[in-house]
Amino acid sequence: MEFSTLSWLHSPILISFFYFIVISTLICSSTATRDLAPKSEINTSEFIKTSCGTTLYPKLCIETLSPYSNSIQTSPMELANSALTVSLKGAKSTTSKISKMSKEENLGPAEAHALTDCVENMEDSVDELQKSLLEMKNLNGPDFEEKMGNVMTWVSAALTDEDTCMDGFDDNSALNGKVKATIRNYIVNVAQLTSNALALTKNLSSS
Repeated sequence: MEFSTLSWLHSPILISFFYFIVISTLICSSTATRDLAPKSEINTSEFIKTSCGTTLYPKLCIETLSPYSNSIQTSPMELANSALTVSLKGAKSTTSKISKMSKEENLGPAEAHALTDCVENMEDSVDELQKSLLEMKNLNGPDFEEKMGNVMTWVSAALTDEDTCMDGFDDNSALNGKVKATIRNYIVNVAQLTSNALALTKNLSSS
C-alpha cells in the first residue's frame, strides 16, 4: 500500500514525535537556565549561612541578612557592614518605641523612671553603632587594626547599653508586668542583632 507524502506528514505518530521533541527541548532549555542563573545566588546564600553559623543567633542572622545578599555577595566586609546596618535600624526602631511608651500618661513613677533610663541607654547604643558604621567606611590604610579596635569597642558598648536597659527592668519587681514583657521583647531582639553584628565584625578583624 502506498502513502502520499501529505498523509505521512499528518500521521499521528509523526505529530506525536514532533511534540515530544519540542517539549523536550523546552524542558532542557529551562533546566539549563535554572542551573546556570542562580549559581552566584547559591554561593551568596551558602556564604551567609556559613558565616551566620559563627553567631549566637544564626537563624535570626540568616533571616535579617538575606535581604542584603545582592550587596553582600561573598564579601566579609559587606557582611559585617550589613549586620551593623540591621543592628542600627533595630536600635533606632526600639528607641523610638520605648520613647513613645515613656510618654504615656498611665505610667507609674517606677515605670516612667525605668523607661527614661532605657531611652538614654538606647540612644547611646544608636550613637555607638553609627560611629561603628562610619569607621567601617575608613578601614583602608596602615591603621586598620586600630580602626577595627574602635569598631569592636563601640559595638560592644552598644550591646552593653542594650543589656543595661533590660537590667533596669529585670531588677525591679515593682514594675508593671506588661510593661516589662514589652520592653523585654524589644530589647532582646535588638540585643541579638547587635550580638550577631559583633560576632561577624570579630570574624572580619581576625580574617
